[in-house]
Amino acid sequence: MDTPLHLSNIFIHVTSGTTALIAGFLILFKTKGTSLHVKLGQLFIYCMIVVVTTGAFGVIVFKRNLFLLLITVLAGYNTYSGFRILKEKSNRFYLKDLLAMLGALTIAWAFIYYLKLIGFYWNPVVIYSGVGYLLLVVFYDVFRYCIPVSVYGNLWRYEHSSKMISAMGALLSAFVGTLLPDYKPYSQILPSLLMILIMFFLNVKIYLRLKKKAMAAKS
Repeated sequence: MDTPLHLSNIFIHVTSGTTALIAGFLILFKTKGTSLHVKLGQLFIYCMIVVVTTGAFGVIVFKRNLFLLLITVLAGYNTYSGFRILKEKSNRFYLKDLLAMLGALTIAWAFIYYLKLIGFYWNPVVIYSGVGYLLLVVFYDVFRYCIPVSVYGNLWRYEHSSKMISAMGALLSAFVGTLLPDYKPYSQILPSLLMILIMFFLNVKIYLRLKKKAMAAKS
């Protein structure tokens, strides 16, 4: 039987997650760079901090929903990295960013090892795609330190957009997967695919906007 503490944790987790999704989708369809965008972005980050904290608490303390651990790490790392790149707007090396990478990778590998150790069956499409995407993001974050500053330029814009949308994708996947458990793994995979399409579309918009600005500056 669920304890009052566990139920409170679930309520806070669901409420903050729902608020983060609403704020995130509003950001997607509002003009970028406005004060509203900034305020919604701050709300999204604060809510994600609560989501990650309560998610980790639910897995570690109450031993519930191991898949939630992977989603928590994926959403948490993308939110952190997406916020950091917006703040720095460069590929300068910081030790705390490296520690965040190592922390995310360690938890992901420990998660896989633990599942194998206890003989837990999981859907490989869901688990390996989640771990694989996390590895892809971390690999890029390491690789970008090798990009010359003169070449890096506006890449931070694409990074920020991609990572924040990825965090939303992880959150939406967990949300829909929980609401529609009988349709797993599709209820977990399809929301992520939707957010990938949105990510691609918005990054193309960023490219066209920057290209238009560059052409206007030359004329």
